[in-house]
Amino acid sequence: MPQGEAIVAVLLRADRLLVIRRGPTISRPGYWQPLSGRIEPGETQREALLREVREEVGLTAVPLAKVWESETDDGRFRLHWWTARADDGEVVPDPVEVAEARWITPQEFPALDPIFEGDLEFFDRILPSL
Repeated sequence: MPQGEAIVAVLLRADRLLVIRRGPTISRPGYWQPLSGRIEPGETQREALLREVREEVGLTAVPLAKVWESETDDGRFRLHWWTARADDGEVVPDPVEVAEARWITPQEFPALDPIFEGDLEFFDRILPSL
C-alpha cells in the first residue's frame, strides 16, 4: 500500500502551542498530539495546514515554515511538520475529531498521556532548536 501524506500543525500563540486529544471515533483515540491530518489530492502542504486547523479547531492559521519530516509509527503516513501562528480566535473543537484541546508550553508535552513516540522526538529534539 502506498504511503499517505499528512500535515502536522505546530500551532503557536505567544509562548504556548495547541495540542489536542484525539476523539473517540477516530483511530488511536485518546492520544495527545499537535493538530494533524491527511493532505488531500491536489492540495499543497500549506493548504492542508489551513484546512485542518480550521476543520479541527475553528481557527485561522498563518503558516510559518516546514521544520521537519517523520513517519507514523506504523509507516502508513509521511508527516510534514509545520509551524504556524494563530494569534487570536477561540478554539472550537470538532467533537468528532477532537475530545479536548489545550494551549500548553513545550515543556508540558511529555507529561501528557498517552502520546506518540514520534511526537515526543519532535518536542525533545526538533522544537528546542527552532
